[in-house]
Amino acid sequence: MYTPPPFKSDRAASLAFAEARGFGLACAWDGAKPVASSLPFYLTSANDGTPRVAFHVARHNPLVKLADGTKSWLLAVNGADAYVSPDWYVSPDQVPTWLYQAVHLTGPVRAMSDDELAAQIEALSAKFEARLLPKKPWLSSKMTAGRLEAMKKAIVGLEMTVEEVEGSFKLNQHKSETDYAAIAGALGMQADAGAQEIAQLMKEARPQAFADETNQIERTVP
Repeated sequence: MYTPPPFKSDRAASLAFAEARGFGLACAWDGAKPVASSLPFYLTSANDGTPRVAFHVARHNPLVKLADGTKSWLLAVNGADAYVSPDWYVSPDQVPTWLYQAVHLTGPVRAMSDDELAAQIEALSAKFEARLLPKKPWLSSKMTAGRLEAMKKAIVGLEMTVEEVEGSFKLNQHKSETDYAAIAGALGMQADAGAQEIAQLMKEARPQAFADETNQIERTVP
């Protein structure tokens, strides 16, 4: 991943972002062309702290044949993104750009055993069901045994051993506080949810850029 220094995310923040997103694009090379699938995942770690990514794909997915434990795969994890118009800057002579968050995890992938797959299904569903609280979490035990086993046979569990972690959080960190605040303000007024999320991330990253705005509001409130 090409990442200019101002946008480079540290390892811990990149892994935390990937785990929070839990959805990415797994990519491998079959010797002639790239093969990719979008899929949900969760992160674990080996005893020595090496990150691991657990996910599964359909048994007939071409990726299965490439999970030999030696070939390096890429898992691309993207967050919110937003277009920035040059007209929104205070400073002149600006150009259009795009703000975003992205993390790339790279490493070899192996196929899981049946027992590992069973545990993965429970862990993966538990991760996303937890986001729906207070809904009572779905459990695989709600399925009939025959149906559950049939579903398991239709998929293959995979695990990536993460050898490289790259993160790029491009939030206009290199801009002046005046331009930074102006862009965040403009993005916050857009109808697009991604633009609003980027605006909030910008405010959280550099709250000092909005100090004058906050002080002005406080002075005008009776």
